[in-house]
Amino acid sequence: MTSIRRYLNLTLAGVLLVVMALAVTAAYYITHHEMEEIFDAQLSLQARVVSALVDVDTTPAEYAAIAERLSQPQHFARWYGQTSTLVDKVGDPKRYIHEESMLSLGFWDAQRQPVLMGPRWHRDAEAFPAPAEEGYRWQSFDGHRWRVFSMPIEGGRWLSVGLREAFQDELSDKVALGNFIPLLFALPILLWLIARLIRRGLRPIDQLSRQVQTRGERDLRPIRVTLPRELQALRAALNDFIGRLGQTLERERRFTVDAAHELRTPLAAMKIHLDNARYGEPSALDKAYNGIERLQRVVEQLLLLARLDLHGEGPDFESVELSSLVLDLAADLWPLAEAQRQNLNVKDGEPITVRGNPTELGILIRNLLDNALRYTPEGGAVTVSMGCGNARPWLKIVDTGPGIPEALLEAVTQRFQRAADQRISGSGLGLAIAVELAERQRVTLTLANRPGGGLEVRLEWDQGADP
Repeated sequence: MTSIRRYLNLTLAGVLLVVMALAVTAAYYITHHEMEEIFDAQLSLQARVVSALVDVDTTPAEYAAIAERLSQPQHFARWYGQTSTLVDKVGDPKRYIHEESMLSLGFWDAQRQPVLMGPRWHRDAEAFPAPAEEGYRWQSFDGHRWRVFSMPIEGGRWLSVGLREAFQDELSDKVALGNFIPLLFALPILLWLIARLIRRGLRPIDQLSRQVQTRGERDLRPIRVTLPRELQALRAALNDFIGRLGQTLERERRFTVDAAHELRTPLAAMKIHLDNARYGEPSALDKAYNGIERLQRVVEQLLLLARLDLHGEGPDFESVELSSLVLDLAADLWPLAEAQRQNLNVKDGEPITVRGNPTELGILIRNLLDNALRYTPEGGAVTVSMGCGNARPWLKIVDTGPGIPEALLEAVTQRFQRAADQRISGSGLGLAIAVELAERQRVTLTLANRPGGGLEVRLEWDQGADP
């Protein structure tokens, strides 16, 4: 479909023509049927009237007078008397209207022999066929079809009155044509009105298109144009898309600014350390190496965060055995704890299965464990426990680090925000990534300082544990 307007114009024009054709056809057949019933009634009425004019005592002169009255110019009636003469001595036969040539009648005696035939019901020595029974019939004679009503009259004689089929067809054609011609003249007006109405009905779409087309690439305001009910869902969908696009662009802008700011510091520090190393300071190489490690971690975290922003749709969920996942992650991080002489404990408990994406759940728990190990001093401990309360699985990570100042508990979950202890190498992205992953996994993440010192991170699944 290249154009809705063209499609509607052509379709409605075609429908209109089809409807007009059907209406004219229906009018023709209905008129034809109704006319046949009316003419049948008139034929029977005329036959009754004529039958009352003749009887067994009707004289030849009276028949001759009837034949004379029935005669028309160039078409004479015929009386089959004793001399079987054709009445052609009429002084001046008249025909008051052309349609009289479509009507005729005839008389037959008890032996079905013709007595009197009207115009066009005789030809040379041949007369119109005699009736076989009372009632209506179709009869062909001299190249024409006639609708005939026949009835017996006094003395065993028969009377038939007929109407030529062409008259009925002509009248039906005139009625159908009379209906068609006004419609034909009205067709251009109707098509013009249809085109105007379609153009007016599609005007809101044009207005919506113009408002979207004239906007700049930075104009992300919601569309406010007034639309009919059928287009309100489209406007809502566009506004929703514009809103999501604005959020995405804002995240990209914020991400670009923050990433540039976060990368600038370690790069500048590395340059200083390398310059110092060039001038003979041995410890500068170790400092540069630490800066590279920090820069590597920042880049990894930034790539992970960018991937989460790019794939905004929800991940595929499946059954994940939480205990096995935590044990595998603890085994991966054991060298880090061992290097810092830390104690990484995973408390035994009953197996718990949750619904989630194993990859993202692994990244979430790994970030939390890594963050706890980094902020826990040497000789400290990180303990992982899990369980199921009120049919809701939970996982808890407790460390013996310095904790987070109460004023920063909410801020540290934002991107590039770090705790007060800046001596620990980090990018300020770990908890922000954890929060975003928790939302995607439908897990509630809470941070709380422990009364005895350290930080407690709790994950609680909204759905019940899988059986």
